[in-house]
Amino acid sequence: SIDIAAARQRNIRVTNTPDVLTKDVADLGVAMMLNQSRGMIGAESWVRDGSWAAKGLYPLRSRVWGKRAGVLGLGRIGYEVAKRLQGFDLEISYSDVSAKDFAPAAWRFVADPVELARDVDFLFVTLAASAETRHIVGQKVISALGPEGMLINISRASNIDEEALLAALENKTLGSAALDVFEGEPKLNPRFLALDNVLLQPHHASGTVETRKAMGQLLRDNLTAHFTGRELLTPVL
Repeated sequence: SIDIAAARQRNIRVTNTPDVLTKDVADLGVAMMLNQSRGMIGAESWVRDGSWAAKGLYPLRSRVWGKRAGVLGLGRIGYEVAKRLQGFDLEISYSDVSAKDFAPAAWRFVADPVELARDVDFLFVTLAASAETRHIVGQKVISALGPEGMLINISRASNIDEEALLAALENKTLGSAALDVFEGEPKLNPRFLALDNVLLQPHHASGTVETRKAMGQLLRDNLTAHFTGRELLTPVL
């Protein structure tokens, strides 16, 4: 059988371990960055409520292209996020337990998450959740990202210290955030609802018709493999 850990070090694509949601999650992460930067939800409301006709142009927002992005956790999802960001002419840096040989030479490895946050405009959190990564994005990382920075989380809520995040958003020591996951979801902390510098999503990064069908098919394929005595496609180890 294939050594999955070693294969992932060599190449993001491990052909015999079906991956049905990575690209959808990456898509939503990049979409949240674009949406929050350009104020698209507020801009649509500006049109719908008559403000465009009554007040004129929507207030200016911030560009995306040509800025600096950091990816915290260059696994499958982080890799797909970074690959998409290249299309926006973003300078890409990443942090992980070590430099990855599958990462293009143009992607800069930064070992320390605080240093990574200090050097970027957008910080994507794409880490798997574990005891070691709990609150890895805490006050130091958030402060390093700063009042012009944006934090995008498409991983797990436990990777971020929500109290530190809320305080920074309320005090404007962090510019903005775009979040698809929350502690205690769907009953998120009501302090988020009072903020105008955070984009809130209902943990639906993989929520496409195509991916749900693929997940169902993967379940059936695993069951078929089990009952015919073949190796499972996605064993739980």
